[in-house]
Amino acid sequence: MDNNNNNIKKEQVFLHGDLDIYVIEAKSLPNLDLSSEAVRRCLSMGNFFTSPFSKKMRSSGKDKMITSDPYVSVVIAGATIAQTRVIPNSENPIWDEHFIMPVAHPAHKIEFIVKDNDVLGAELIGVVDIPVQRVVSGENIDDWFPIIGQYSNCLQAYPELHISIQFWPVGSVKDDICSGDSGVPKTYFPLRKGGNVTLYQDAHVPDGMLPDIELDGGKVFQAGKCWEDICHAILEAHHLIYVIGWSVYHPIKLVREPTRPLPCGGELSLGELLKYKSQEGLRVVMLIWDDRTSHDKFLIKTDGVMQTHDEETKKFFKNSAVHCVLSPRYASNKLSIFKQQVVGTLFTHHQKCVLVDSQGAGNNRKISAFIGGLDLCDGRYDTPQHRLFRDLETVYKEDFHNPTFQVGSSGGGPREPWHDMHCKVEGPAAYDILTNFEQRWRKAKKWRDFRLNKVTNWHDDALLRLDRISWIVSPSSSSGDDKAIQVTDENDPETWNVQVFRSIDSGSVKGFPKDFDKAQSQNLLCGKNLKVDQSIHTAYVKAIRSAQHFIYIENQYFLGSSYHWPSYEKAGANHLIPMELALKISSKIRANERFAVYIVIPMWPEGVPTSNAVQEILFWQGQTMAMMYKIIADALKDAQVSHIYHPHDFLNFFCLGNREPEATPTPSPHRESSENRGLGSVKKFKRFMIYVHAKGMIVDDQYVIIGSANINQRSMDGSRDTEIAMGAYQPKYTWKEKNWHPHGQVYGYRMSLWAEHLGSLDDRFKEPHSLECVKTMNNIAKQNWNTFASDRISHMKGHLMLYPVKVGRDGKVTALDNCDSFPDVGGKILGAANSLPDTLTT
Repeated sequence: MDNNNNNIKKEQVFLHGDLDIYVIEAKSLPNLDLSSEAVRRCLSMGNFFTSPFSKKMRSSGKDKMITSDPYVSVVIAGATIAQTRVIPNSENPIWDEHFIMPVAHPAHKIEFIVKDNDVLGAELIGVVDIPVQRVVSGENIDDWFPIIGQYSNCLQAYPELHISIQFWPVGSVKDDICSGDSGVPKTYFPLRKGGNVTLYQDAHVPDGMLPDIELDGGKVFQAGKCWEDICHAILEAHHLIYVIGWSVYHPIKLVREPTRPLPCGGELSLGELLKYKSQEGLRVVMLIWDDRTSHDKFLIKTDGVMQTHDEETKKFFKNSAVHCVLSPRYASNKLSIFKQQVVGTLFTHHQKCVLVDSQGAGNNRKISAFIGGLDLCDGRYDTPQHRLFRDLETVYKEDFHNPTFQVGSSGGGPREPWHDMHCKVEGPAAYDILTNFEQRWRKAKKWRDFRLNKVTNWHDDALLRLDRISWIVSPSSSSGDDKAIQVTDENDPETWNVQVFRSIDSGSVKGFPKDFDKAQSQNLLCGKNLKVDQSIHTAYVKAIRSAQHFIYIENQYFLGSSYHWPSYEKAGANHLIPMELALKISSKIRANERFAVYIVIPMWPEGVPTSNAVQEILFWQGQTMAMMYKIIADALKDAQVSHIYHPHDFLNFFCLGNREPEATPTPSPHRESSENRGLGSVKKFKRFMIYVHAKGMIVDDQYVIIGSANINQRSMDGSRDTEIAMGAYQPKYTWKEKNWHPHGQVYGYRMSLWAEHLGSLDDRFKEPHSLECVKTMNNIAKQNWNTFASDRISHMKGHLMLYPVKVGRDGKVTALDNCDSFPDVGGKILGAANSLPDTLTT
């Protein structure tokens, strides 16, 4: 047995590129439903199983043979990369489905698994195995293959599957994301030209807090003021304000440290501000995730596990002109009842955006959209200072948030500092974000109509018809020409090309075609019973593959590519992003080219670090790190430079923290309990992590992705949490256009983020791919960790710290010698697996 396993491992090849797959048809499949029907009848005789579940229901009373409902899953290294639709009642199904799927998998075979979809659960019909050695040669394989299964030998005709498969390795197709007209190809929303993007860090940046960054052409990058801009945009809107949120909390104030005069109403809370605008006659529409664990009816009131305040916010807007709707994460009714319950219970609507009409050219109005980690709720307002104990009774009064401890602002702090990334999109791409809102709204309306049996119109007329308002520019439905809605000339050096991406399925939108061919023409994945937009994952993979110099990531979570984890390979976090990063670095090492990846994550996921959920997420994160560092260490060894370079010279993980030596925290009136363990120590040493809620990536200082999507399976899957993001670049500020390092807005944004995290600027930061820059960053970050972890209270140089794990030259990731748990609060840094459902924590 061991010899067989060793042989399999020796045969494994890294498939890194794209698989071009056609699943065409099958013939002579067995009728598994004959046996299933016999079982049903036996059970029904004993009243164990009732007739409504019988497949005979599908025949609508007609005499029709009941037979298998086959579908095919394409599996590599245990990860499902593609799945056909179900063909009902067919032993000779014709799918004729085409997939072009990115792969980054070590495998010795590609499996085409044929199953029968059944109410009692899918039943295996058989498997076709294609050796990877044959595929990796680039051969166009197009043939009939026997389906090997337990039912094959008893059939008169042997079941067969007709497939076509061809492999295109990375580099064989053009990967530059910033050239041409396609951007990220084969996505639902195309690349849009003539746009404008404003990049934000944190909710607010007071004047003078961060340095201006010098750009090409004598221009400068100045950090924006996101919440202040949102407040002004809402106040200046004339016709519509649409809000999508995971959490929206009505008492919060958008502007607390104003840098410019506010129009009338700017001092109001968010809820009062939206009511104020609705009373002016604007269409104010809110679509907020409905947390099923929160309730406020029939004398039952619960806050909900996630404490999103959804019921409070809905109650606040009741009987007002604001259309506030709570939208559960319903699954598609095409899924099994069990699967519907899983989706509705475990997953969320995680998109975040604010849409308004704004001043356009002349007297026209246009649509502007804000997206990012944009939760307009408690605890999110922060500046690059990331205060812990200061201003709790002024700036943060009635907005105290720290879920690590069960105390309010009266407890004297610390609040949980909050770091984030956002953007404002103007031009054609803003209308794609509007389309997303409209599709989500109509689906929510459909579900509500179903629940109310259509006894009311339920906000039927809530959305404005822009095509009926002549002074709001809107895209032409006939020509498909974006010129009318462009906000910059395509020849303007400062113009932006922008593309909108999503993770969402047909259970959450109305507007995806039901017809398979039409859905494929719109670049939707057509899974077993779903149409899926997985373009956020597609965009990340494309951007990583196009990178030539460096990648900078900030994200709330970082876990994935579980099919190659050192242990627990079947966790189901199969998205490619960590593997793509590791393979990008290893390819550069083998080519003797410099490349660097910087990843900023929270010290621990939000919550109590000793809790089961947080510990399991940390365990997955540690598995991901170990997998990546092992691949890099192996590449260094293969290139015979492992004695010269360390994996840290190419890949580094960081977190953020703060200390306030001058602060005088108020002693907590609460006795330290199990819920507040470590609070006294935090106050004594005046330190706490800065929570990284950002979801962004910068590639080569020319391309940026910002949105709501975390780097985990929940966000990247497409049929779990709903997400929205944008990818953008300035075509006049690319490496190809400049023939050198471009210093446009994306460069300025990255440098501004680093100025915030590192406390100052350094010329070495201008070339982030260089070994000198990597070592400088690591030295500062290591010193900051030592300062943060020390019992001696002193100032840090900025906030950036090396993530507290040890990486060996062999790539092995272990706990630090003197610190295997987080200071003050406890919890193993490398986490621990437990019995929680993997789907919940991945």
